[in-house]
Amino acid sequence: MSPPPRANRAYRTVAHVVRPVLRAVTRTEWEGAANLPTDQGFIVAANHVTQLDPLTFAHFLWDNGVVPRILAKASLWRYPVLGAALRATGQIPVQRNSATAGESLAAAAAALEDGECVAVFPEGTLTKDPAMWPMQGRTGVARLALTTQVPLIPAAQWGAHLVLDRRGRPHLLPPRKTVAVLVGTPVMLDDLYDRPQDSATLREATARVMGDITRLLEKLRGEPAPPERFPNRRGPSKPVTP
Repeated sequence: MSPPPRANRAYRTVAHVVRPVLRAVTRTEWEGAANLPTDQGFIVAANHVTQLDPLTFAHFLWDNGVVPRILAKASLWRYPVLGAALRATGQIPVQRNSATAGESLAAAAAALEDGECVAVFPEGTLTKDPAMWPMQGRTGVARLALTTQVPLIPAAQWGAHLVLDRRGRPHLLPPRKTVAVLVGTPVMLDDLYDRPQDSATLREATARVMGDITRLLEKLRGEPAPPERFPNRRGPSKPVTP
């Protein structure tokens, strides 16, 4: 297949190396790609179970003509080879708990204004839920969506943990593992655009996107999520009702 139009040379090179490896160890089930906008920048937000998620999610997006700019923790840029690849492909570092944390949102907003796709894992880290359901999200994706007012597309993926588990242990022996991605319709946020971006508004928007992601994951897994969402380590001390 031809590379997506927005793919630069570095992105094409990385994809040329990574996609054959992923195809060798996974089977893919992609659904809902028609919900990805083609005429403007947009945010796509997904659940996060394993460190392999960014690659499998980027694989899905690439196969559907989208070149994602992924928000990822800045510490990854410290690794020489990985950092060089992240810089060359235009990924966006997130400086957590620092005075420069807002720079990542500014970079993401600029990419969206330029018509690009920004991919986000709203939990900000691997889920701590024992059964691997989405936990409470952080509010960065809500702030970005409310500021830019571009479509916020929810997505769920499942199966990457069968290739690389949550402890970082690979499972590469045959048979190939199925990695499924299901994309939903845009999260409804229009009624929040004119409200102040205070903590209540940001929490409401975050709850909506995490709710949509969880419902998509329920369809992929064929089972209901727990009635209470597992707390994020920087979130409330008690489980949150979805």
